[in-house]
Parts: sequence; C-alpha cells; structure tokens
Amino acid sequence: MTTKDSSGCSSSAPGDIFATTHWTVVLTAGQRHTPQADSALEQLCRTYWFPLYAYVRRRGEAKADAEDLTQAFFARLLEKNFLAGLDAERGKFRAFLLAALKHFLANEWDKARAQKRGGGEVPLSLDWQTADSKFQVAATNEPSPDRAFDREWALALLARVIERLQAEAETEGKGKVFAQLKSFLMAGQGESAQAGVAKALGMEEGAVRVAIHRLRKRYRQLLRDEIANTLSDPAMVDEEMRALFGAFGG
Repeated sequence: MTTKDSSGCSSSAPGDIFATTHWTVVLTAGQRHTPQADSALEQLCRTYWFPLYAYVRRRGEAKADAEDLTQAFFARLLEKNFLAGLDAERGKFRAFLLAALKHFLANEWDKARAQKRGGGEVPLSLDWQTADSKFQVAATNEPSPDRAFDREWALALLARVIERLQAEAETEGKGKVFAQLKSFLMAGQGESAQAGVAKALGMEEGAVRVAIHRLRKRYRQLLRDEIANTLSDPAMVDEEMRALFGAFGG
C-alpha cells in the first residue's frame, strides 16, 4: 500500500516491496507486470510523452507520422517488457526512455508505419491537437533532436510542478492567491511588482513577500520530488537538475 507524506511524495507502507519513487517502482518490478509498476510507468509516460514526440519531429517526421510512431512506441513500452536485463541508463527514466525510443525507431520504423498507432489500440490518450502547435512554438534553434528532447523534458517537468502547486493551492482555497503569485517563480519578477499584487489581493506587502517566499520554497521541494520520481537513486537529483537545465543554455 502506498501513502502520501506531508510534502505530497509517495511513501511505502510497512511491508511494501516497492521503493518510493515512480521509476524505482518500475525498475523493482523487473520482469513482473504488477498494477503498481504498470500504473507508475503509465503516469511517467503521460507526463513526459511530448519530448518524445518533439524528438521524432526533430528527426524530420511529419505530424501524422510522428503521432503514429510515438503512439506505437508507447504501445510497445506498455505491453511488452522493455526492462528485462536493462541497466536503466544509470537509473534515469529520461535516458532510458530516449534510448528505448531510438532502439524502437531503428528496429520498428516500417512496422510502426504499417500498424498505425499499435495496430489500432490506443494505450495512452494524448493531446495530439495541441502537440503540433506546441512543437511549432518550441521548434526554434535547438542544435539536435537530443538537445530538443532534453529541453522539452525540462519544460514538461516544470509544468508538472506548477500543476501540483496549483492543485495544492486550490485544495487550500488559495487558488486566487496562487494565480497572482505564480509569476514570481520565474526570473525577472522583483519586488517592484509586489505592490500591485498586494493591492489586487487586498494584502499587506509584507504578507505578500512571506507568501512568495513560501511558494518558492515549496516549488523547490516539488521540483526535487518530481525529478526524484524519474530516478532510481535520490542522490542523483542534483546531477539530473544540472543536466536538464543545461539544456536551456546556448
């Protein structure tokens, strides 16, 4: 049985054979299909599917073909055991998923085209309508499909953190406050903007500063939590953060 701690992280109940992070659950399952492992793998795939789609598009595939190939890849990933004998790229779900996609494209390209999205089955319901417009916005000057993949992975991770923050705020009845304060999570929002926010919320500026500080602290906590969910070793979080946000460099 899995429970949630006060920070929203997964934690294992006594006697639970699974580790706490999603990717560790998948790895621990090994060759055994279990409800916990299948659910964890599907959740990770739903969160991080767009970087794979962007990678396929960056390789020169048209929209329809990229959709077919990405969906067919997930059909294989969710239906077959891709984990047997795998070292999991040092325990990083990001590296594993990209390596698995490259292997799939090299060996299943023609078959995937013929079968069209896994032979008609739809393993994951993905937002294809907005995927292409999102890709067009993202497709600026990334030097390679791999670099674009890392950049989109980082953006997907940040979006997931914002979603969790918003859900927490709404649960606490602070959705309006979060909507005003979330811009302070990004670079470029300084103290000069706090007065306007305080006025809009009917709060003292000091109270707004405290709320921003707490929001940033919680943001950092959830960011590390989300990254940890894609790693088998929590000690790798700092390394993965450097690798991911290095993708935003020149």
